[in-house]
Amino acid sequence: MPRAPAVSETCRTLSHDVYSSLLARARSRPGPMYPLHVGDTYREPWPGLRPESLPPTSRLYNYAPVRGEPTLLEAIRERTRRDYDLELPSESVQVTIGATGGLSVAAQTVLDPGDEVIVLAPYWPLIRGIVAARGARAVELPFFDRIGDRTFDPERALEEAVSERTAALYVNTPNNPTGHVLDAGALEVLVRFARKHDLWLWSDEAYAALAFGPLPLPLWRRAPERSLAFCTASKSYGVAGARVGWVHGPEAVMRAISGVQTFSTYCAPRPLQRGVAQALLHAGEWLDSARQAYRLAAGAAAESLGLPPPSGGTFLFFDVSATPAGRDGIERFLERAMEAGVLLTPGAACGQAYESWARLCYSAIPPDELDDALLRLAPLVSGGAQLGLPER
Repeated sequence: MPRAPAVSETCRTLSHDVYSSLLARARSRPGPMYPLHVGDTYREPWPGLRPESLPPTSRLYNYAPVRGEPTLLEAIRERTRRDYDLELPSESVQVTIGATGGLSVAAQTVLDPGDEVIVLAPYWPLIRGIVAARGARAVELPFFDRIGDRTFDPERALEEAVSERTAALYVNTPNNPTGHVLDAGALEVLVRFARKHDLWLWSDEAYAALAFGPLPLPLWRRAPERSLAFCTASKSYGVAGARVGWVHGPEAVMRAISGVQTFSTYCAPRPLQRGVAQALLHAGEWLDSARQAYRLAAGAAAESLGLPPPSGGTFLFFDVSATPAGRDGIERFLERAMEAGVLLTPGAACGQAYESWARLCYSAIPPDELDDALLRLAPLVSGGAQLGLPER
C-alpha cells in the first residue's frame, strides 16, 4: 500500500535554517544589523560579469549544453593549464549549479545509501546535509583546529574514523570556517590514507583562489586517479547568486556525473556561464584586489577580537566558552551579539564538536561597516577567545 504523505527518512534531519535561529528576531530589532553569519561579499562583481555587460545574442536564454557552455569549458581548461600546468580533457569537466550542486551530483553518483563519508571538521555547513540527502552518513572528524598540535596524530585519527562502509573523504582547504590552509605534509597524509583504503577524495576548492599566501600543490593534483575537485565562481568573483561552478575528475566517473546532472538540474544558467568564462580569463586584477581586501579585513577582524589571523578564505572561527559573554553558553553569546547588532553562525553548524564556537564572515560588509561591527562585538569576545589553531 502507498504510505501516507511523509518526509523521507533520509531528509528528516535537514533544515534550511543552518545559520542563525535569531534571524527573525534580528529583522525586528531597531538599528543596524550586520549579517556576518553567511559567507558573501560586499564587493561589486567584475564588470564583465554584470548582467548589463552580457552580450545580447539570439540564444542567450535557451538551455545550455548539459556538460556546460563550450566557452566556459575551454576557459576552465585554459585556467587549469595556466595555474597547474595540467591539460584537462574536455570530457573530464562538468559545469554545475555552483560547487553545492556539484557536490550534490557527485554524492548521487558515487555514494549508495548506507555509505559513509569522512568529513574533516569543522566543515562547510551544507556538506553534512548533502551526504545525508543521499542516505549516506557524514562521519565528522575534528581536524582543522588540531592539525598543528604536536599531540595530534592525523593518520591515527583517520584510521579510527574509517570503516568498511567508508566511500570518500571530504577536504576543504582553505577551510571554511577556520581559514586554515593544509600544508604539503598534511595533504600527503590524506592522499596516503585514501589510497590505502581505496577512497574517493572530494577536494572542495571553493576558496583556493582566496589563500593569502602560496598554496601547496592541491589535493586533487596529488591523486588525480581518485579525486573529484569542486570549484565555483561564487567566492573568487563575488557572484554567489550566479550559481556557476564545475567539477573535474577521472573521465569514467565524469561521464556518470554528466548523466546524473541531466536528471537533476540539467544545466547551469547559460548567460552567467558565459560571464564566468570571461572572468576566468580576464578578471585577474579584480581577483587580486579582492584577495587583498579580504586579507586586510581578516587582519583587522582578528586583531580586534584578539585572534590569530587566518591563512585564507573569508571567515574567523573561535571558541567563545572562555569569553566574558560566552560563559553562559553559545546561545546566550549569539543572542548578546545579535543585541549588539551582529549576526554570527553557531559553530555547531560546522560540526558536533564545535557547539561552543562561532563563525564570523569578514567579507560580507564594507570595511567601515566591519569596523563598527567589530567595535560592537569586541567587548563580548576580548579576554579569552581562542581560534583553536595551535602554533606549529
